[in-house]
Amino acid sequence: MKLTCLFFQGILLLWMSSCSESAMIPAFANESDRLALLDFKNRVTQDPRHVMDSWNNSVHFCSWVGVTCSPSNGRVVILNLEDQKLVGSLPPSIGNLTSLTRINLVNNNFRGEIPQEIGRLLRLQHLNLTYNSFGGQIPTNLTHCTELVIIRLAFNGLIGQIPDQLASLSKLEFLLLQANNLTGTIPTWIVEVVNLDNLVELDLAENRLSGEIPSSLASCISLERLYLEGNAFEGTIPLSLKSLRGLEEIDLSRNNLSGQIPEFLSKILFLKHLNLSHNDFDGEVSQAGIFGNASAFSVVGNNKLCGGVQDLHLPTCTRKSPGRRLAPKVVIPVTGAVIFVVLLLCSYASYHRVRNSGSQSNASFSKEWQLCMSYSDIVKATDGFSEENLIGSGSFGSVYKGTISRDETVVAIKVLNLQQQGASRSFIDECNALRSVRHRNLLKIITACSTVDHQGNDFKALVFEFMPNGNLDQWLHPGGNDQYQSMRLSLIQRLNIAIDIASALDYLHHHCVTPIVHCDLKPSNVLLDENITAHVGDFGLARFIFDSSSNASRSQTMSVRLKGSMGYIPPEYGMGGQVSIHGDTYSYGILLLEMLTGKRPTDDSFEDDLGICEFVDRALPGHVMDIVDRSMLFEEENVHKKVRGNREDYVEERALIKNQNSHVSSVRRREECLISMMKIGLSCAATLPSERLTMTVVVNNLLDIKAMLVAISGF
Repeated sequence: MKLTCLFFQGILLLWMSSCSESAMIPAFANESDRLALLDFKNRVTQDPRHVMDSWNNSVHFCSWVGVTCSPSNGRVVILNLEDQKLVGSLPPSIGNLTSLTRINLVNNNFRGEIPQEIGRLLRLQHLNLTYNSFGGQIPTNLTHCTELVIIRLAFNGLIGQIPDQLASLSKLEFLLLQANNLTGTIPTWIVEVVNLDNLVELDLAENRLSGEIPSSLASCISLERLYLEGNAFEGTIPLSLKSLRGLEEIDLSRNNLSGQIPEFLSKILFLKHLNLSHNDFDGEVSQAGIFGNASAFSVVGNNKLCGGVQDLHLPTCTRKSPGRRLAPKVVIPVTGAVIFVVLLLCSYASYHRVRNSGSQSNASFSKEWQLCMSYSDIVKATDGFSEENLIGSGSFGSVYKGTISRDETVVAIKVLNLQQQGASRSFIDECNALRSVRHRNLLKIITACSTVDHQGNDFKALVFEFMPNGNLDQWLHPGGNDQYQSMRLSLIQRLNIAIDIASALDYLHHHCVTPIVHCDLKPSNVLLDENITAHVGDFGLARFIFDSSSNASRSQTMSVRLKGSMGYIPPEYGMGGQVSIHGDTYSYGILLLEMLTGKRPTDDSFEDDLGICEFVDRALPGHVMDIVDRSMLFEEENVHKKVRGNREDYVEERALIKNQNSHVSSVRRREECLISMMKIGLSCAATLPSERLTMTVVVNNLLDIKAMLVAISGF
C-alpha cells in the first residue's frame, strides 16, 4: 500500500513539474520579445518624433507604438514603424521575435546590413524595408522564411547579386528590389524554379543588372507586372514571354535592348501599360492592341522605329519595291481602276454615314469599346430619360439608371448637358482617361456614345457599370433618404473603402505610363458595388501629367481651367499652382477625415479659420472618441443591421465584437487604429504638397492598420 502511494505521489509531482514548465514557456518567450524590442530601441540613434519614448517599462511592450501582439499568447506579431524618420540599425536580436508575421520599416533611415538572424522569423509573411539606407547584400538566410509572400527592399543601397537561396520561397508573390546597386544577371532561380508560379510582381528596376532577359521568365505563369527599367539588359525581347497572358504592365525602358518589337505584345489581352522607351529597337511599330492607344505605351528614344499610330509622330516605314517594275501600259489602267473603286467606296460610305447619322455612335468612340449604343438604344434603356431612372446630376450632366435590352444588363448612363460650358471638354477628357486605365477600384466604362438626337442636336453619353449601393456621400450623409437611413458603415467597412480609394489613386499616380490626376475626388464620386467595394468615378476633370518640357504650357492651362469641389480643392490650386498628384492626395486626406468624423469639410460647425483638419488635430490623441462618427460606433454593436456583402467585412467584424469582452485592451487598440487613420488623413492634407504622403505609403499604412484590427480579435 505504501509503495502504491509513493508511486502516485511521484506521478503527481512529475505532472505538476511538466505543467509549470509549459506555463513558463510563453512567459519566457514574452520576456525574450521585450528584450529584443529594447535592443531594437538601443540601436535607434535619432528619433525626431519621439516614437521610442513609449518603449519603456511603465507599460507593457504590447502597448508600445508600432508593436502589435497576438491576443492569444502575447507574442509580437507586427512591427510597424513606417515613416517615423528613425535613424539607426537593425540588431541581430530581431531574430528573437519569432512570432513576427509583418515587418514594416518603410521611409526611415536604417543603415548597415540586414542581419542574417532575420532568417529565424519562420512565420514572417511581409518584409518591407523600402526607403531606407541599408547596405551590404541581401541576407541569404531569408530562405528559411518560407511563409514570405512579400519582399520589399526597394530604394536602399544593397549590393551584390540576388541570392540563389531565395529559390525555396514558394509562396512569394511580390519581389520588389528596385533602386539598389544590385549587379549580375537575372538569377536562374527566378525563372527556372517551378515553385515561383505564384509570383505576381517582379521589380528589379534601377539597378546595375546586365545580360539578356531570359526566355525562361515565361515560367512565372502568374506574373502580372514586370519592371526591369534602368538596367543594362541587352539582346531582344524573348518570344517565349507571349505565354504570360496575364501581364498587365511591362517596363523595359532605359536598357540596351534591340531588334524588332515583338508582335505578340499587341495580343496580350490584359496589357494596359508598356514602356519600351530609350532602347535601340528598330522596325515598324504595330497599330494593333495596346499599340493603338498612344497613351498606354511609350517608345520614345528608339530612333530606328517607324510607323505606328499618328500620335507617335514616327517616320513612315519605307517599303522595298518589287524586283521587276510594271510597264507604264499596265500601271495606267490598274491605277485608273483603283481610283474608280476608291471613289465608289467613298461615295457609298458618305451615303451610309448620312443615312445613319442619327442612330449610330461616332466611329472614333465605337472602336474603343466593344459595345456600341445608339441614341435610340439609350432612350429605350432609360425609358425616355424618365425621372424614375434619374439617379444623380452634376454640373456637366445627369446620370440615369438604364437596362440594355439585348441582354438585360443594368447600367448607369451619364448624359452630358452640352449647353453647359466645358461639358464637351469634360466628355473628351473622361474618355481619354478611362480608355487607358483598368483597375478593380476604378469605375468601369462600358462604352461611349457621340452622335445626334432625333432633332439633329449633338448628343454625348457615357455608359458605366451600375453600382447598386449608390455613392459614399449617400452613406455618410443619408439625410432624409430612407434607403440609406437604416444602413450605416462600420469601422472595418470604412477602412476597406479607404484602402480601395487609395489603391485606385496609387494606380493612377504611379502605375500608369502617363500619370493621371483625378482632380475631383469627393464622396459623391466614390461608388459602391453590391459588396461595398469602392470604385472611383467621374473623370470629367481628370488630367494627364506629362514629364517633357514641351507640355509645360499644357499643364499650366489645365491648372487654370481646374474647378473641383469646394472643401476638397488643395490650397495650391487656389493660388494658381499646377495640377499634380499631390492635389489628389490632399482631397483624399479630407475625404478620409470626413469618413471618420461624419462631418463634411464645409460643415456649419466649423467657424472662423477652423476646418476639418484643425478640428481633428485639436482632438488627437486624447479626445478621438469625442469627434468620431457615432453611427460608426453604433454599427460596431449592431453588426446584424448592416449590409452583408460577400467580402470579408462581416466575418471580421463578428470576430472583433465576439472577442471585445474577453480582451479589455481591444477598445483601446480600436482607438489607436482610429488615431492612426486620422493621422494619415492629416498627413495627406498637409498644407505643403511636399509634406504629403504618397498613395503607395497610404495603402501600406492602411493595410497595417487593418492587420492590427484583425490581430485584436485573434482572427
